[in-house]
Amino acid sequence: MADPYATLGVPKSASEKDIKSAYRKLAKELHPDRNKDNPKAAERFSEVTRAYDLLSDAQKRAAYDRGEIDAEGNPANPFAGMGRGGGFGGGGFRPEDLRGQNPFGGGGFGGEADGVDLGDLFEGLFGGGGARSARGGMGGGPFGGGFSGQQRRPPPPQKGGDIAYKLRVPFVDAATRKDQRITLADGKTIDLKLPAGLEDGTQMRLKGKGQHGPGGAGDGIVTISVDRHPFFRREGQDVRLDLPITLAEAVCGGKVKVPTVDGPVMLTIKPGTSGGTVMRLGGKGFSRKDGKRGDQLVTLEIDLPDDVTELAKRLEGWQDDRNPRGKLGV
Repeated sequence: MADPYATLGVPKSASEKDIKSAYRKLAKELHPDRNKDNPKAAERFSEVTRAYDLLSDAQKRAAYDRGEIDAEGNPANPFAGMGRGGGFGGGGFRPEDLRGQNPFGGGGFGGEADGVDLGDLFEGLFGGGGARSARGGMGGGPFGGGFSGQQRRPPPPQKGGDIAYKLRVPFVDAATRKDQRITLADGKTIDLKLPAGLEDGTQMRLKGKGQHGPGGAGDGIVTISVDRHPFFRREGQDVRLDLPITLAEAVCGGKVKVPTVDGPVMLTIKPGTSGGTVMRLGGKGFSRKDGKRGDQLVTLEIDLPDDVTELAKRLEGWQDDRNPRGKLGV
């Protein structure tokens, strides 16, 4: 990905407010719902969202400015920390933890293997019983001692190490559980089915998609992060949206088009609807673990025109004698 500052069109000295303002403007222009016949706009929208995700995080932004991570949020030196389980950088979806296996346990090779009992080693060398005879006296056997000839089975061969992947999922794809294509360490691609109950930070295990070893391949561990959205917000398994309506729509009522993660729908507004009213669209949220979906909660906001001169003329001579703040004690 290109420099995130250049992607958003802001200087490196830009404030958080400037970055947020630039992102809102670009997201509004490039949103896929407004550019259904322009796939490049969708790609650009994703780039803008990734750039904002990095620069809106103070720690990530500082790390990027110091050159410690790249525009994708990966370590600038892809080989840093290999002895501690560090990963490889790269674009898209990539391995970040190529851990080897140490057959003798401990951290020498960065792996996670069971320790080996030294008694087992002696028994493997001398045909069994060696370690016990050293503690309990000499028994039968070819040496007149404790090598009884009883032999244990050798430990099973070790599996290959796991490989860690990071997968960024667009907000709408996460809500609708759209299949995600990822590239594995061996260069092959697979379509990943997102699970019900998906959360930011959810991990998925891909059996046999890790490193190869004498006992078989390890697994791939995919950690999912859900991207932000310019106007949808997640609240548990529900999706929230602030919907602007005109004063005429609030007073007279009518049907208005509302965006949802499943596409636009028509919403009926009753005459005399006040700003701040919350309306519920069932089944338009994120999936719960049982597969059922949450709802979309739409908060209506009355949006007045920038120039209210004509509106003021129409209201001239009309007076609302109510005190809408009376219930607040003022």
